[in-house]
Amino acid sequence: MTSFLTNLVAFVVLISILVAVHEFGHYIVGRWSGMKVLRFSIGFGKPIWMHRSGNDQTEYCVSAIPLGGYVRFLDSREGLIEPEDEGRAFDQRPVPARIAVLLAGPAFNFFFAILAYWLLMAGGITIIKPAVGVVEPDSYADQAGLEFGDKIVSVGDVAVIQWESALVAILGEMVDDGHVPLTLESSDGRQRHATIDVGSDKTRLTEPGVLFDGLGFVPWQPPAIIAELPDDGVAVHSGLAIGDRITTIAGEPIKNFDDLSGAVRPRAGQDVVIEYVRDGRTAEVNVQIGERVVNGESSGYLGVGWTTEGGEGYYQQLAYTPLESLNAAVDKTWMSTVFTVNMLGRMVTGDVSIKNISGPINIAQIAGASAARGWRYFVSILAVISISLGVLNLLPVPVLDGGQIVYQVVEAVKGGPITERAQIIGQQVGILALLLLMSFAFYNDIAGLFG
Repeated sequence: MTSFLTNLVAFVVLISILVAVHEFGHYIVGRWSGMKVLRFSIGFGKPIWMHRSGNDQTEYCVSAIPLGGYVRFLDSREGLIEPEDEGRAFDQRPVPARIAVLLAGPAFNFFFAILAYWLLMAGGITIIKPAVGVVEPDSYADQAGLEFGDKIVSVGDVAVIQWESALVAILGEMVDDGHVPLTLESSDGRQRHATIDVGSDKTRLTEPGVLFDGLGFVPWQPPAIIAELPDDGVAVHSGLAIGDRITTIAGEPIKNFDDLSGAVRPRAGQDVVIEYVRDGRTAEVNVQIGERVVNGESSGYLGVGWTTEGGEGYYQQLAYTPLESLNAAVDKTWMSTVFTVNMLGRMVTGDVSIKNISGPINIAQIAGASAARGWRYFVSILAVISISLGVLNLLPVPVLDGGQIVYQVVEAVKGGPITERAQIIGQQVGILALLLLMSFAFYNDIAGLFG
């Protein structure tokens, strides 16, 4: 597990980057539109650092509460305007300019996601094709006839080549009517059709971390076959050998190397029994798990390297030119945006569990875990959350950008601003909606902490 400090630092970095991107969109388009910017703040509350710059002496701040940020424009509704600033206040600019400024924040979040995915895809990527791992007996997957090693060729009418698009399609089909039609390709190359039927259980299966356990199979991954035995690990002197397939550690089933890492990491210094298969025969050894300290954190260390043996046909190298990687990044951002909007709508109708609403605690845990795994994972999480931030801010809630855009459209249609009373009522409704959303998020976070 990542430490509290790691989670906290990763969360602050993540939020600061995404808020800076979002608010910079408002800021730069406001400047281009002739508006006067009074303050650009990362964080809320009292500034802990401030710098004034430019002809307008704009205040650039880092504030004490790192849970958001804002850009403050000159506004005649908040006080008198100096003669030299007439026409530069937010409310004095044309409605299209105001809408452009409000749209710019979410738009920059989407642009950031595209750039992040472009960076990750530059030069090409290696993917594991969507395929079926171990299938649990009497599960939905077993009843549908899924077998170990089946490649998922398509979900419904959607062809899939990697797990992200497969998951989006599986969830989309499942929340519609509880049926997931699949086209599968067995290890001998033959294709067949199968349908997973979850019936009324579909909403429960949309809860975080429940889908694969609920369906009854795990995604195919390389089995835990030892390919290397580094000299700094305890496995090299344990009796284990290259080619052995580890099947259990301390009684915990090991289906792949992710399972192996999860079993070893919390057991530093513990004596365990490791079962393995060698030449078709099962054997076991007693091993005391070693310990390794990385960035001040201690974790168990066995010292075995993995192999792709047995994985021929399950890997695919996607080679991209710079333009192709940009197109792929745009497609991935669009797919993730549509999926996010669809899931939000399904939460409203009750087809998707509201347990998917995450608060700062869960986001911090995700940020910390991704940072611990490396920069590529962290950048990927940045892209996902940036898309979510962009979508959420476009919701027609008065205190969000989307609600403010609605105000501007109403003003353009009726030829004048909406009444102050209507704005106050809208703000109250918006605050209530956000408080309700935050309540669900914090409840889910706390419930997750206590299992």
